Amino acid sequence: VSLTGHRIDALQHGTSGTLPHFLQEPDDAYIVKSNPIKLKCRARPALQIFFKCNGEWVHQSQHQSQEHTDEGTGLKIREVMINVSRQQVEDFHGPEDYWCLCVAWSHLGTSKSRKATVRIAYLRKNFEQDPQGREVPIKGMIVLHCRPPEGVPVAEVEWLKNEEPVGSDGNIDTRADHNLIIQEARLSDSGNYTCLASNIVAKRRSLTATVVIFVNGGWSLWTDWSACNVPCGRGVQKRSRTCTNPAPLNGGAFCEGMSVQKSTCNALCPVDGGWAEWTEWTVCSGECERQRNRECTAPEPKRGGRLCDGAALGTYNCTGGLCTHNLLHDAKPQGLEGSSDVALYSGLAAGVVTVVVLIVAVTLYRRNQSEYGVDVIDSSALTGGFQSFSFKTARQGNPLLISSSLQPDLTVSRTYTSPICFQDSMDKELISQEPSLFDPLPDLKVKVHSSFMVSLGVSERGAEYHTQKAHPQTFPRGLAPDYSGVRVEGTLRERREKSLLAPHAPPMPSRPPLRTSGVLGHAGGRLVVPNTGVSLLVPHGGIAEDTTWEMYMVINQEDSKESQEVLLSPEVTYGPPGLDLSCPVAMTIAHCAEFATDNWNIRLKRQTQDDKWEEVMSVEEESTSCYCLLEAQCCHLLLESPGRYALVGEPLSQEAVKRLRLAVFGSADNTNPLGYSLRVYCVDNTPYAFQEVASVERVRGGRLLEEPKTLLFRGNSFSLQLSIQDIPQFLWSIKPFTTCQEFSFSQVWASNQRPLQCAFSLERYSPASSQLSCKISVRQVKGQEQILQVYTSVVESEKEVVPFFTQSNCTTTSLTGSRAFKIPLSIRQRICATFDTANAKGKDWQLLAQKLHIDRNLCYFARQESPSAVILSLWEAQHQDTGDLDSLASALEEIGKVHSSTHSTSSRYSDVDSIYEKQSEMTSVI
Repeated sequence: VSLTGHRIDALQHGTSGTLPHFLQEPDDAYIVKSNPIKLKCRARPALQIFFKCNGEWVHQSQHQSQEHTDEGTGLKIREVMINVSRQQVEDFHGPEDYWCLCVAWSHLGTSKSRKATVRIAYLRKNFEQDPQGREVPIKGMIVLHCRPPEGVPVAEVEWLKNEEPVGSDGNIDTRADHNLIIQEARLSDSGNYTCLASNIVAKRRSLTATVVIFVNGGWSLWTDWSACNVPCGRGVQKRSRTCTNPAPLNGGAFCEGMSVQKSTCNALCPVDGGWAEWTEWTVCSGECERQRNRECTAPEPKRGGRLCDGAALGTYNCTGGLCTHNLLHDAKPQGLEGSSDVALYSGLAAGVVTVVVLIVAVTLYRRNQSEYGVDVIDSSALTGGFQSFSFKTARQGNPLLISSSLQPDLTVSRTYTSPICFQDSMDKELISQEPSLFDPLPDLKVKVHSSFMVSLGVSERGAEYHTQKAHPQTFPRGLAPDYSGVRVEGTLRERREKSLLAPHAPPMPSRPPLRTSGVLGHAGGRLVVPNTGVSLLVPHGGIAEDTTWEMYMVINQEDSKESQEVLLSPEVTYGPPGLDLSCPVAMTIAHCAEFATDNWNIRLKRQTQDDKWEEVMSVEEESTSCYCLLEAQCCHLLLESPGRYALVGEPLSQEAVKRLRLAVFGSADNTNPLGYSLRVYCVDNTPYAFQEVASVERVRGGRLLEEPKTLLFRGNSFSLQLSIQDIPQFLWSIKPFTTCQEFSFSQVWASNQRPLQCAFSLERYSPASSQLSCKISVRQVKGQEQILQVYTSVVESEKEVVPFFTQSNCTTTSLTGSRAFKIPLSIRQRICATFDTANAKGKDWQLLAQKLHIDRNLCYFARQESPSAVILSLWEAQHQDTGDLDSLASALEEIGKVHSSTHSTSSRYSDVDSIYEKQSEMTSVI
């Protein structure tokens, strides 16, 4: 029986002639941080399995064993597992790594598994070699070296460009011993490269290497020789070339050699005409005259020479004054005398009729000409670029009379077309010195089909504008007395400025006055013109009880007349004119001056009833009629009289600076499927000035391609230059001679709130080129420069709507009552009662102004019935956007602390404890 049992057990454990066979052997492992690892062995058939590590048997208690029978063979399979901790590995000090293997027993003998090594994983922090930045010429080779930090297991390397993975392709190889190799550098290969090393423990980043692909400049072809610079004789002609083939890029070398060549030339001089000899006298004619003539052929006038002076025909009476007509009359028979008288009288009558007809015709012709509303010949000097005009009249009478008594005749409509041209310098002189050519114009409809200046890179377009007769006045220019129902779209002066618009642009939108209004009563309120930085605060109690006023604010949108003074803010009107208020209102106006006392003399002006402008105050001076708090972006005014106000500045030095806002918009060219237009705007840096740009671009479907930027424009008489750079040469082309454009200093300095614009017309070589990347440099000569980076898709379906550029209160136009104020009415009344009371001896409100940092021009507050109320109104206007009451609470708390500490040594305030007890309560409420 025992023999039979032994045989059965031997069969179950594989005594049929096989040694133990390992179904699973231990694998190499890494210990990460302090986490132990597991080693596992599985063998068949096996009576026992034990681990042996570093030559020593692992104790049986550390083994975890399982046993089960193979269903196919009926043999027993044994599985054993042990844990290896970080401490065990660290405590081992041997010639090799920590290792373990399995030993399995059967009745026929033992078998050993492979050795499995156990190592502690790590990754050092510092790279053995960081990649280094390079400047490489285009099509040059780039090799960036990277040796990752020491680690177990060995770290794998990945390359990043501008935080995006870089893969291998035909031109880029990232597999060469951790190095990055670019065979032929392209402009798109410029960027920041980083080597990323990682294993099972961590990831490490190398230092960033900046790679710059530069392009050395190359000369363009020479232009044609210019005309000789003298009209006559020996002169000079020249030709030029530009370093734009390609233009230097990213620090590439500028072209070597001359950009201009000059050569002598000989211009043929004009030849003045001279008279040839007189011909012989003719025989005496029936009119009793002899004649002779001469020709201007000795020499003939050539090349602009003068014609001959004097008469070409000579006559004299060949009867010595006794004409043959008289002789024949004396010899005439008596019978013919009557018929001769009839003929004589008939001739005289016909002559009189002819003269009358001529007089009537001339009168009608002159009257018709006057109906055009403008002298066409004189007007030919009032616009640029050979344009054709269609004039539509709106009245009869002499258009050159400033005050005409004739009523408009809206039924008269005539058309005249004529080429009109003038020089740029003449434009400004005519506009500034001869306003009478513009002021008397009636409602004039001008249709323009213009080929604009090539230097601005703008092709032909059509546009239509209306003008309204203006009234003579001084700077700044105001609205006409009554424009109700009249469409106002521009002035003749705007025609040249509109010539800067992009090709095929829609008409500039009409510019009616921006207006907001509201019915305000005793509770007061606030009026806001959205998105313009203009608002008006009417304090509580400023309007008498049981009384309401329909108040309004209007921003004038007409162009202001040129002057040595610079208009720094919109012209803002508040009213109505007969408004009766018991305390001043607080008006906020945004401005564009970079304010410095030594560089600007900024003044507040007000328009009088006769459309003249008078100075109210200088912002640096003290005044009892007005208060002005000038901040970096806006000006807060305390005003007592309704009317139109504006901030103007007189530059005191070339260091005077005006802030400009720059923006670039783009849209597809509707006439060219491969065309794309970039439009760059330069406007005063005020919220109001940018709104017109946004509205125009909405109509065009333009997209804002870069966040608007601010440029500080100095009053140093240097122009503003705009240039487009880094256009992909093999993908896009640009209209010749338009890569660099310019605004004169006077255009920018006295822009009068009209947006300056230039356009760059681009064209794709292939419809597949859907991306455009370039940059536009806007710089003042000897001044600041800003770069507008353009990266956009030009696919038609991806057009976006131009976003509004708004303030936080963009949809609010009027607020009434408590909603309009940050300070609750009860708190306001308690503050006024505290600081205006007699026990303060007239000085507490001065301390309030000092702590609120509005303590300049205190004489203005001193004459107010409640100085504290006026100070708080000014604080309200100053903090209308933030709504932060902390500064007010802090000021009250600080005043309380100061006077609490001095109370024991001074008897100045008899009830100081009760006063500042109220202040503490106010502070807690706020």
